[in-house]
This record gives sequence, structure tokens and C-alpha cells, in this order.
Amino acid sequence: MIFEVIQIIAEQVNNYLDEIGLDKSVVPENIAFLESQNEEVATALKNSVALTLINLDEEATLKNFPNHSIENSKTVYKNSIINLNLYLLFSANRDQYLSSLNDISKIIAFFQGKKLFTQANTIYNRNNIAMSNIDNFRFSVELYTPTFEELNYIWGTLGGKQFPSALYKVSMIQIERNIAQGEGQLISKVEGVTKTKEQS
Repeated sequence: MIFEVIQIIAEQVNNYLDEIGLDKSVVPENIAFLESQNEEVATALKNSVALTLINLDEEATLKNFPNHSIENSKTVYKNSIINLNLYLLFSANRDQYLSSLNDISKIIAFFQGKKLFTQANTIYNRNNIAMSNIDNFRFSVELYTPTFEELNYIWGTLGGKQFPSALYKVSMIQIERNIAQGEGQLISKVEGVTKTKEQS
């Protein structure tokens, strides 16, 4: 679902940029590969806004929730669903610095207007075969502001050259393989004798 979420966000932001008369400049790509010898990657990152996954973490508050369902009069037990938070960095590598600032500003404006993404309120390319396994989804996007020390570490890790950028936290992405860990009979009634206080 990580791939799908990044594709949906990139497509949504590009559609917004197109609506307001700007280039569809957002490409899902690792900004660290800007100086790569790979010509295809270098071309994709030229005069564009790179959308890069820089970190992810598990939502610890939901880690121990039980995961079971009822199927054909049986209770099916599965491992707990993993709920992830993604940290996505928009880095503007436009030919002109002012264009980079403008793109980042418009991206921030887009997410100010739309923070919650669901199957119902999101239009994306459903004909893309890579997106065909999406059922229902729900995730929120909020601006994440790192400290100067964290920002320095991030750009140091990504190669040292800093670009106009905005970092967003995407919550929560659910990851689950449809593998049963066990089955049990469904409890439909409880039998037994109830004693009153006088009887005991």
C-alpha cells in the first residue's frame, strides 16, 4: 500500500498544479539520486519536484489490537494489522529558484485544503494495473516540521545539497497479508445452570 499511497498523492498534487496553471512537476523519485549516473533518473529529477519516502514508523498505539473476523460460522484469527506512518519529502529542483518556491507554496496550499484522503473523495487513475488491488483506503496528511538539526541530518543523508522542500507525515497506512493464523468455532450460545443466591 506504500507504493499506491505515493502514487495517489503524486497524482492528486499534479492534478491540482495543472488546475491552477502550473506544470505537473511532481515525480515519485528519490532526491538522493539527483547526481546519479543513471540518465533515466537524472532526467526525471531535472526541473521537477521529487516526492521521496524518507522514513516510516509503526503506529505503536494500535500495535496490539486483536485481528479476527467471522467467516462461514468460524472465527478466523490473523496477525495484527500493521499501521504505518510515512514521512514524505517534496523537494523542488526547478530550473529557477522562484519556481521551486512557488511549487512548494502551492503544494502546501493543496494539503491545507485537503488533509483526508479516502476512496470516496479521491480521484485517481483506476485503469493503472498497479493500482488495481486497492479497495477502501483512508489516510491523512499533515505538515511535519523538523528541527534545524533534524533537517541538517536529513539533507546530509540525502546528499548534502538542500532544496526548497516540505515534509509531510502520512497517517495511517494499513498493511495486512490475508493469512489466517488459526480458526475457532463461533460461540453462538452459552449453556449452563444459573443459581440464585438462595440455592447457593
